[in-house]
Amino acid sequence: MTVKEYGQFCGLARAMEVVGERWTLLIVRDLLLGPKRYTDLRNGLPNIPTNILATRLKQLEAHGVAVRRALPHPDRGVVYELTDHGHALQPAVTALGRWGARTMTGPRPGEITTAESRALSFHTAFRPEAAAGATLGYEVRMADATFALSVDGNRLTVAHGPHPDPDLVIETRSGHPVLDLMRATLTPAEALAAQSVALKGPEPLLTRFAEIFRL
Repeated sequence: MTVKEYGQFCGLARAMEVVGERWTLLIVRDLLLGPKRYTDLRNGLPNIPTNILATRLKQLEAHGVAVRRALPHPDRGVVYELTDHGHALQPAVTALGRWGARTMTGPRPGEITTAESRALSFHTAFRPEAAAGATLGYEVRMADATFALSVDGNRLTVAHGPHPDPDLVIETRSGHPVLDLMRATLTPAEALAAQSVALKGPEPLLTRFAEIFRL
């Protein structure tokens, strides 16, 4: 497969040759949450042309960043998943998300928020130094998605769906209280007073959430 070379003996240049094309890093972002079918990727990136998605996936395979895997019986079909080489992009994707979030205020006309972008926002906001060796499980329920956040010291794992053993369940009632908590434009006390969130578990863990996840 033809690679657009920069002609520089530089690690950044080599990386850009692999993931610098438009849409590529967003595909990687979505695959960081786990294997996905082609249709899952297409639904998560509704504005990507189908031929571009197919081309980018082939490029990621050619560079050893992603692989195709046939699902075992009784499931059918094929999923795409990252290799170890691909998963090594997690810190870079998170850092870029954190850098880009500094200029974000509200969605521009026509912009959407996907489940995958929300999942990245938790990685972006995660502050290992604030976790201070804690082991915590959060289940965050939003109108159209539920996330399981597992904090283990300086590590964070984000998954779709319910948490198997959450210390605190946060359910949003109105607005965007989770994002507001992470932006520090809303305090835990204000969120509870306004009933924009409902909790199952100790209230102090909501304050802990706002400390650990901060944009």
